[in-house]
Amino acid sequence: MDSKRVINVPFKREQVDGLKSGDYVYLTGTLYSARDAAHKRLFDSIVDAESSIISSEKQVIGMDGTALYEKGILPLDITDNIFYYLGPTPAKEGQVIGSAGPTTSSRMDKYTPLLLSKGLVGMIGKGKRSKEVIDAIVANKAVYFAAVGGAGALLSKCIKKSEVIAYDDLGTEAIRKMEVEDFPVIVVIDSQGNNLYETAVEDYNSSKTVR
Repeated sequence: MDSKRVINVPFKREQVDGLKSGDYVYLTGTLYSARDAAHKRLFDSIVDAESSIISSEKQVIGMDGTALYEKGILPLDITDNIFYYLGPTPAKEGQVIGSAGPTTSSRMDKYTPLLLSKGLVGMIGKGKRSKEVIDAIVANKAVYFAAVGGAGALLSKCIKKSEVIAYDDLGTEAIRKMEVEDFPVIVVIDSQGNNLYETAVEDYNSSKTVR
């Protein structure tokens, strides 16, 4: 039996090469929650900074997530970090966080290529991604994980700490910094563009043909 594979997060982009589509891994360390509304604000903040005609800092266009954070353009440094597409239910007394199941990832597709180009290294959600996102994953050596939909209560037990760090006016869609331990995910799209949603279907069809 294979030993349990634990990945410490955040991780450097060079480590992404070791993650292959279909791998089942456990994440331990820091994740950030971000859904549609938070993605839109992050995206708009970057676009506004890059297009501002009154700004003399045109080098914003070449800035990574660290520089954008240091300039106050973004409320957190997204470089080498992972976004979990999460909008948790309110926590009950004694809980760190409420039910913490993943949100449908396609809602974030329009914003994701830009964020990946600025340093975001990974995403956790559920469902397929657009071709533009897959191309950006390959171009930026990133990775897309899937968490188990419908298992929000179970996943919440893997979240040991949670605090809102940005956009608190968005309620459940605020950005949270979360400390996780043995958070289970599957690599769906790896840095080479291999896509589990496609290969699983191909493998299934091949097995039917053999029979």
